[in-house]
Amino acid sequence: RIINEPTAASLAYGLEKDGNQKILVYDLGGGTFDVSILDIGDGVFEVLATNGNTRLGGDDFDQRIIDYVADQFQKENGIDLRKDRAASQRLKQEAEKAKIDLSGTTSAADANGPKHLDVTITRAKFEELTADLVQATITPMEKALKDAGLTYNDISKIILVGGSTRIPAVQAAVKRVTGKEP
Repeated sequence: RIINEPTAASLAYGLEKDGNQKILVYDLGGGTFDVSILDIGDGVFEVLATNGNTRLGGDDFDQRIIDYVADQFQKENGIDLRKDRAASQRLKQEAEKAKIDLSGTTSAADANGPKHLDVTITRAKFEELTADLVQATITPMEKALKDAGLTYNDISKIILVGGSTRIPAVQAAVKRVTGKEP
């Protein structure tokens, strides 16, 4: 049978076996951000509230890297890589790779463009470039909790879903705001 994504995430983690509990599902995918509050008990999954931002996702994190690298290249060479289709596509691929790399290491290197481009982006720089994006996920979480009539203390578990939840700054923000290990 067809089930919604938050329920699927909860089932994937086997949370229906843990008795009655309230779950917050934080889903930061490529193009959207969704948060759902579920009440699980006696094999029944009830969605208490949902919220999110349909214009915020992992692609926005990639775009911050693209803009940073393209701006650096333009300053040094007077060429905007974003206007060259092939260079722009290569930059997009490398930006996503750098985002993924920065989830496991503290720096990532990038080489692109019609001229050689070698830019190292540190995790600290990435976090600086994307701090507002991470912060933009907090308000929908708080709205969903309010709509459900709950506080973070009422939440038993937090599930992170979507590739961009591997970003350490995302995990740290969720932990800081909720006071719980996601």
